[in-house]
Amino acid sequence: MEKVNVGIIGGGLMGQEAASAFARWFVLKDFPIQPVLKAVCDQNESVLSWYRNISTVTSFETNYKNLLANAEIDVVYAALPHHLHQQVYTDILLSGKDLLAEKPFGINEAAASSIVETTVKLKRFVRCSSEFPFMPAARQLIRDLQSSVPGRIMAIKAGFLHSGDMDPLKPLNWKRQSAYCGEIGVMGDLGMHAMHIPLRMGWKPDTVYAQLQKIITKRPDGQGGWGNSDTWNNASLHMSFRDGYEKIPMTVELKRLAPGETNTWYLEVFGTNGSMKYSTGDVKGYRRYFPEHQSWHRKELGLSGMAFPVTSGGIFEPGFPDCFQQMLAAYFAERAGVLNEKFGCVTPAEAYASHKIFKAALVSSNNSTVEKIYW
Repeated sequence: MEKVNVGIIGGGLMGQEAASAFARWFVLKDFPIQPVLKAVCDQNESVLSWYRNISTVTSFETNYKNLLANAEIDVVYAALPHHLHQQVYTDILLSGKDLLAEKPFGINEAAASSIVETTVKLKRFVRCSSEFPFMPAARQLIRDLQSSVPGRIMAIKAGFLHSGDMDPLKPLNWKRQSAYCGEIGVMGDLGMHAMHIPLRMGWKPDTVYAQLQKIITKRPDGQGGWGNSDTWNNASLHMSFRDGYEKIPMTVELKRLAPGETNTWYLEVFGTNGSMKYSTGDVKGYRRYFPEHQSWHRKELGLSGMAFPVTSGGIFEPGFPDCFQQMLAAYFAERAGVLNEKFGCVTPAEAYASHKIFKAALVSSNNSTVEKIYW
């Protein structure tokens, strides 16, 4: 088994998710690569203390450049606020290490373009995080798309919804401030999740009409006062792409203010020969529409439908830790050249493409116009 030494920069929520996935790597059956978490960097010492329970971690840093100077590290997973992406990702690549980056791959299009340029120049292996397509039912949907099940596509609906901002007294943090999250707001935070499969399928929109909402614009600042929450909380993108000479509508919802939703990712594809739906709101349920029966059929898909087989019972329900681990497995498999025909992580080009879409959406919302997207 090939061992790959990993460092994490940004030890918070997603860093801990990655560390947990590495710790239970043995659940993957006959996987040829073993990532070993060796180093962690976070400015918060209390965050670092969580990692001291992991026996493989031998380096605890508060300055990420010290981690990058560690010759043992092969791959870095970076989970940082968006305004830090360009500098830190570039430094990771310049240090000679490969990168699994968190979305949105830069605070704006210019930053994403710069990261892509450095990636190409240095010939490093870089991918961007987006885990939900690695759910078993999402994987089935992808296989059906690749098998031309829909026939002529008539419409696409995709989205990512949660209610994390519904509480008006939730304290202000970096995701609610455009200086740190970016002017594209919720699109940068959630958009890559919704666009991963569409971009991989070649559904690049050539027009967008966007409706963006802020709604709650003041939040407690944690110091007894109130601060400006100036990022976009909700985004509805009405787009179209060309299939031959025909324009196909594609609607994408990205919402932090979606009452009752808890990280609901969904994709719906409607076609003349068949249609498909999947939502993490019904984690095992994959829906297919058969025109000959004029009816929707629901099929349950458990852990046996994972791309990389696991030791857990095949009928058990998949969850976020499972699809996150599968995404990591896809990263290491593709890096080693053994991904084969399996679905892979977001490429730098796809991450940059998402920024082009969100930049056009921002202009559309500001001007109440339909904006063209040039590829």
